[in-house]
Amino acid sequence: MQYKMLVLDMDDTLLNDDHKISELNKKVLIEAQAKGVYVVLASGRPTSAMTAYAKELELHLNDSFIISFNGAIISTVKDDLVLFEQKLTIEQIHELYDYSVKMKTHIITYLDNEIISETDSEYIEIEKEITGLPHRKVPSFKDAVNRPAVKCILLEEPSYLKKVEQDLKIAMPHLSIAMSKPFFLEAAQNGIDKAASLKLLAAKLNIQQSEIIAVGNAGNDLTMIEYAGLGVWVDNVTPELRERANLIVASNNNDGVAEVVQRYILN
Repeated sequence: MQYKMLVLDMDDTLLNDDHKISELNKKVLIEAQAKGVYVVLASGRPTSAMTAYAKELELHLNDSFIISFNGAIISTVKDDLVLFEQKLTIEQIHELYDYSVKMKTHIITYLDNEIISETDSEYIEIEKEITGLPHRKVPSFKDAVNRPAVKCILLEEPSYLKKVEQDLKIAMPHLSIAMSKPFFLEAAQNGIDKAASLKLLAAKLNIQQSEIIAVGNAGNDLTMIEYAGLGVWVDNVTPELRERANLIVASNNNDGVAEVVQRYILN
């Protein structure tokens, strides 16, 4: 099979635990693009927290794309042109806020390239570190969030948040719900996930489902892993998902992405 597109989750997949792209991963991904393969980054991150990594991999020189906010936005790397965008309504965001208060979790969203919340939390600090975005703590979440936004994240201790995930899927079946980290429970508009946006992008580029490789590690990657012709987990995948891919490679700290590229694209 000649693969034409490689779709990569970022945190805990492409990036090592220091949030860096290894030299080997970078080298083989640039080589893959030289062979005409589209390399696409697909992350829960905001677009602005992905662009520097995309340019480090020379995606802007190869007319490639970013899928950000778990699929809520598709944009070009070269000129940041938005090809697709789907937001939560104000009413949905406020509904999620009320739910978070009831369930005693923290909640954040994003406006004007800022993280918005009513509270402080060690988990919000992690999101600040990952994204590099400033955090605006507001007196009233509902007053501050007065227009649509792409997604919300509920944040809490992992074992408790896992129970919240199951409850939220029942309470709000009209939203797309997925875990991106054990302490991040993400909510987006109905039908929005990485696979849905990948499908749109592949159709635009006339690339078949069977010609796509997707690599990830967590619950918010599952739809694209199951959609792709070759779905791959890195070895540090969330344990209960291990059996739900075609292949498992080395971990994010041991160049798992490079292993995929060397085996299935460069060879």
